Amino acid sequence: MKKVRLLVSLARKGAVGKKVRVTVRELAEELGVSPQTVLRLLNEMEEEDLIEKSVEGKRTLVGVTPEGANFLRALCDEISEALSTGVIVGEVVSGLGEGAYYVKQYSPLIQEYLGFEPYLGTLNVRVLFPKTVFDALCNVRPVIIPGFTKGGRTFGDVKAYRVRIDGVEGAVVVPSRTVHPPKIAEIIAPVNLREKLGLKDGDRVRIEVVE
Repeated sequence: MKKVRLLVSLARKGAVGKKVRVTVRELAEELGVSPQTVLRLLNEMEEEDLIEKSVEGKRTLVGVTPEGANFLRALCDEISEALSTGVIVGEVVSGLGEGAYYVKQYSPLIQEYLGFEPYLGTLNVRVLFPKTVFDALCNVRPVIIPGFTKGGRTFGDVKAYRVRIDGVEGAVVVPSRTVHPPKIAEIIAPVNLREKLGLKDGDRVRIEVVE
């Protein structure tokens, strides 16, 4: 694990494809280990052809080898796969109180496209795993609830992803115009999820994406 962290740290410093100047003390502080441990790790990684290093005067130059870069690439792929499990773990939080209004406006379309009459409100969950809502939903095709105009106001398209919480069916809804991946999952369901599941702010929940 320490070798992986050290290799990632070197990559962050721009050491992929070229050698960069590093100090053992700086690397030790980043990893929370002793300078002696860093020296041992660097020597082992050099033997494993993950890095190459040289000393020029008082400067230590370290570069990530093609083998080390391939290791990082494979690690990245494995992490991406692990994060795309279709599961969201988070904690219940209070919203801004706007959920009921918007659910009411979209209610006829939610019934048409998702097949249930929604409770007028949303359950808001702060995502703890994976990093954002989209990391769990990236491999799932959403149901697009089309936008409309009402009373001179335009309501945009909404992406809906079917989910299940403790056996209760619902959907994570995300405005199509969202630019940044959301950290809050807004969930609609045919019931009041807080009451049905006895949830309060701070409670942990596990959300399963239904494909």
